Amino acid sequence: MESINEIFDLECFFHLSPDWLCVAGFDGYFKKINPAVSKTLGYTESELFAKPIDSFVFVDDRRITASKRESIIKNNPLYDFENRYVTKSGEIIWLSWTSMPVQSQQLVFAIARNITDKKKLEEFSRTSVIFNDREERKSASVQNRDAIDGVNNSAFFANLKPISQLSIADQLWLYELETLVRKYIGKVDLSIVLLSNEMGLSERQLHRRIKNTTGITPNNYIRRIRLHMSMEAINSGKYRTVAEISYVAGFETPAYFRKLFKEFYGRDVAELLQ
Repeated sequence: MESINEIFDLECFFHLSPDWLCVAGFDGYFKKINPAVSKTLGYTESELFAKPIDSFVFVDDRRITASKRESIIKNNPLYDFENRYVTKSGEIIWLSWTSMPVQSQQLVFAIARNITDKKKLEEFSRTSVIFNDREERKSASVQNRDAIDGVNNSAFFANLKPISQLSIADQLWLYELETLVRKYIGKVDLSIVLLSNEMGLSERQLHRRIKNTTGITPNNYIRRIRLHMSMEAINSGKYRTVAEISYVAGFETPAYFRKLFKEFYGRDVAELLQ
């Protein structure tokens, strides 16, 4: 009878798998990895073998990861454990692990699936200022429902597409863009030029894609994020004046910020600072 190695080329399977296939020692070092690990993290095999696995784990996840590793060493299999790693370029990725210990060899056999896109979609669906701002405005103006309903007819909400109409690719792209806008939110002169350079698109391409994806203009898109950031600043309790909030959210003047805030949330920002 043919052996399984004769029927299937297991080494080929190991090298072609898009998931991480790893063998780690109880000493906390990789012993064998498939190419997917190097490709994802951007390190060579030599670099990955030379340092403890923990050094590639996102710093905030190291404690829980170490705890799980200790449990595995005590002969407890691990299922569906999620943590973050950091690539050579500094990007954070999410992984979901299944790990099995082999006590006799002091080794751990593990499979990890890259779930970064799934996590980004979850984060976008939960926090996107474009599609979730109605609830934000309700909390700010719960005693002024007429004003809230009236805002729905403003330029802020005209032509806005529902999130159900967006493809997964579009949602992921908007997540990246929203993250970038937040990165530069303190810049009053945040421009399409800056965003287009960061996204690797021409100004025209960026303008067209934002408009086609969301139904609103780039300026409207950026303004929404600024206003949402202003609400986050208010809720933090760290700021006491309209001018401070305006500066944090990147608006040019407190008067202009105050006008937009009332149009968007249906309430004077000063009322929330009292």
